[in-house]
Amino acid sequence: MTLIELKDIHKTYITGKVEYEALRGLSFKLEEGEFTAVVGPSGSGKTTMLNIIGGLDRATSGTVIFDGNDITNWSLTRLSEMRLKKIGFIFQSYNLIPVLTARENIELALTLKGWTPSDTRERVDELLEAVDIVEMARKRPDEMSGGQQQRVAVARSIADRPSLVLADEPTANLDTVTGDSLLSLMEKLNANENVTFLFSTHDQRVMDRARRMATIEDGVVSEDTVAKKVG
Repeated sequence: MTLIELKDIHKTYITGKVEYEALRGLSFKLEEGEFTAVVGPSGSGKTTMLNIIGGLDRATSGTVIFDGNDITNWSLTRLSEMRLKKIGFIFQSYNLIPVLTARENIELALTLKGWTPSDTRERVDELLEAVDIVEMARKRPDEMSGGQQQRVAVARSIADRPSLVLADEPTANLDTVTGDSLLSLMEKLNANENVTFLFSTHDQRVMDRARRMATIEDGVVSEDTVAKKVG
């Protein structure tokens, strides 16, 4: 089933008297259960594309379909509700709340989504084990390594079993061993929990793991290939 469809997306940014067209008629489809990387040079439009899919930014023109719904002209409130219920985000800067422990950072994501305390505790226990940081549960971000913080961010992003996880350069600040370990974790979550992952990346490690790779150049998809076949 098609989860995302972008049709002829244009995005123009205006700064003073200067206009910059980040996306120039981009079209793209993403199916449920994919593990896909979007690649291309800096400034090609990768992050802009992810932000439009996630409702963090609006297209100047074109159509955005998410899970069968045309969200192109949805209000900010409706887009916020969609993100809360349907989308998880992973950023290269982790974006954890510094005064909260690993457990509390994950718990907050579920509390905001209306989970009961008992269900929240059970799910967080499950997630801490899934991302292999049970021993970090009571540690704050400044007491964890970069890889451990990113594992918390991954757990938080999938806590409510979203339809889609958007990962913007998730391995950029990680060493080779930690990055490979994190990618293995995300592959496992993709297989076991059917979480759809869409990466924006320059990292060859992500490209090597992706089962599909879309290349963006000058604001359009210039190449779209299946890198690996499942099974």
